[in-house]
Amino acid sequence: MALSAVVEPGDPVVGGWVAQHGPVEAWRDLQDGRRDGSVSRRRWEGLRHRAGRTDPRASLAEAAACGGRFVAPGDPEWPSQLDDLGAAAPVGLWVRGTASLRLLAVRSVAVVGARACTDYGAWVATDLARSLAARGWTVASGAAYGVDGAAHQGALRGGGQTVAVLASGVDTGYPAGHAGLLERVRAQGLMVSELPPGGHPTRHRFLQRNRLLAALTRGTVVVEAAPRSGALATARRAAALGRHVMGVPGSVLSAQSDGVHQLLRGGAHLVSRAEEVIELVGAMGELADVAGTTDPRDLLTEPAGRVLGAVPPGGAAAVEQIAADAGCGVAGAQAVLLELCALGYVERSGESWSLRR
Repeated sequence: MALSAVVEPGDPVVGGWVAQHGPVEAWRDLQDGRRDGSVSRRRWEGLRHRAGRTDPRASLAEAAACGGRFVAPGDPEWPSQLDDLGAAAPVGLWVRGTASLRLLAVRSVAVVGARACTDYGAWVATDLARSLAARGWTVASGAAYGVDGAAHQGALRGGGQTVAVLASGVDTGYPAGHAGLLERVRAQGLMVSELPPGGHPTRHRFLQRNRLLAALTRGTVVVEAAPRSGALATARRAAALGRHVMGVPGSVLSAQSDGVHQLLRGGAHLVSRAEEVIELVGAMGELADVAGTTDPRDLLTEPAGRVLGAVPPGGAAAVEQIAADAGCGVAGAQAVLLELCALGYVERSGESWSLRR
């Protein structure tokens, strides 16, 4: 807990030092002034200065007061996939909410995008997150305005769970305009941060928050993003970690879709609905349902399709007339009509055939 207030998120040098010596020994070295050779003197002085102002017991009390807790590597609730970050892995996480972080992260997808999103982007993010949540998937995002907020709202509307990964402390959250939304996220999911209560966001912390989103989830979906966007940084982190990277295409006339189109040209998967996302990130057998996009008649053989097309849509016809219109023999048409009848496409009335309603 003390190190979470001292070590800046994503610092691989200090992270490697902590991983080598362990958190307890690293904290003792800081208190006693025993500088590790891997840490520069200037950085060591900064760490010592922060350590002198750190009160982990007070931080724990502040977190407990708002229903929060601290989760460290090795705890039952720790998501082991965060270890993929190596030396840049968090020293621990402050979590607010009643759900288990490890369990929520097992089936999770990050949905991210532009803050200044279009109405199209907001609608797509909301609908995609709602559908994912309704299918039992946790939707993770960064709680920012625009696509992030729409993703959280969609997951909540879908009756599922959502995780807000913050660049500030979990006691207040950021931005302030999403205070109500974050309270709903806390009640129906989790708020997560590397910073102790009272931690304030900076540009660097926003960037490092992206790596946490990428590592925590099975894949990242970018809905809208300009060419230089934090959402694209999340996608790049996900790709480097071997996670799935997906993009929702937008209008070629919209600057907010340029970044997504760059991702798609670079090999990201094009997705437009939740089933396609699950097909990529889910277990074997969780495939996209294509029934809704395929006409069952398309699966008929070519002769059967011609015979079915020869049956008049508004009446009945004798087999001889159907055979002539289909361009086949009467015996062949009769055999095909019997098959179509068994499949439920046509019905027989005396000597005539008609389409079954």
